[in-house]
Amino acid sequence: MTAKFIKHVLRFKIPGGTSRGVLTEKDTYFIVIEDDNRIGIGECGLLRGLSVDDRPDYEDKLDWVCKNIQLSKTELIANLTEFPSIQFGIETAFKSLEAEKSFELFPSDFTRGNEGISINGLVWMGDEQFMKNQISDKLNSGFTTIKMKIGAIDFDTEIKLLQSIRASFSAKEITLRLDANGAFSFQEAKEKLKRLSELEIHSIEQPIEQGNLEKMAALCQDTPIPIALDEELIGAFSDETKKNIIETVNPQYIILKPSLIGGFQACETWISLIENNGGGWWITSALESNIGLNAIAQYTYQKKATMPQGLGTGSLYTNNIPSPLEVKQGTLYYNSNEKWNFSFIN
Repeated sequence: MTAKFIKHVLRFKIPGGTSRGVLTEKDTYFIVIEDDNRIGIGECGLLRGLSVDDRPDYEDKLDWVCKNIQLSKTELIANLTEFPSIQFGIETAFKSLEAEKSFELFPSDFTRGNEGISINGLVWMGDEQFMKNQISDKLNSGFTTIKMKIGAIDFDTEIKLLQSIRASFSAKEITLRLDANGAFSFQEAKEKLKRLSELEIHSIEQPIEQGNLEKMAALCQDTPIPIALDEELIGAFSDETKKNIIETVNPQYIILKPSLIGGFQACETWISLIENNGGGWWITSALESNIGLNAIAQYTYQKKATMPQGLGTGSLYTNNIPSPLEVKQGTLYYNSNEKWNFSFIN
């Protein structure tokens, strides 16, 4: 058995605005395992500035993985606690190696093309007209759940954008999710959540900066809008730490991003904790290429999640890996008639 890693720089078609700045490109890494003419492929979806494993020794750790690929998957993952995106890459690469078809990790009615996954349409931050155009595009494309990133422009302008949606579509027709990426201060959060609640918002992700568990708990206890933890989950390595976050904060929802929290194994732990605590969850891609997105989508489908998921990022890049994944009318499908392009691994 041998392994190698390949760096791939994904380039955005349109710069993506977040509260942390504007993204024009994103580094990602593919782990390729070969054994007896079989190939397994996984993606280590590093997200600069957000991933806890955004470290100078990241490629050194990838090199270590490749040199020690003879270890079992369990041993490798156990040695990668502080590198959750590599844990995810290794987990999916071995799953791919063991699969009958390299890219069908969880065979189902989804991979057979019989059913799709309902997803939200993502609206990036930007000036008012840019965001208006995106909202219009998502609605025209058949999305019934819109996720809007807020916190980078004037709050009153964001309120007006949301009001413009509600003027035409009720909460029964269009579900609105918001993602603040920790942009609100604790002092202003309650008033902003109150104003937003008048627009029948489904939920808001990470209203205040991560690492403030007691303040987040206070918000969750008395909030007019359900709160979803996102960044709060990043860097929580032990089961004890995960349990403490859920039981301290008591969030209404959590957002699971396998590349940022340690793969599907970590997702299972978080799901168990939040469900036992009476909360809900959904899964979101973290700007991976179609390799990582494919693995996340297949895992998500077999979890039988009922709410729209955050898996609509496949069309963001000019140089994504061609794949059978496609979005139609706000639903992600796997077109089993389309083929994967293996040329990127050479």
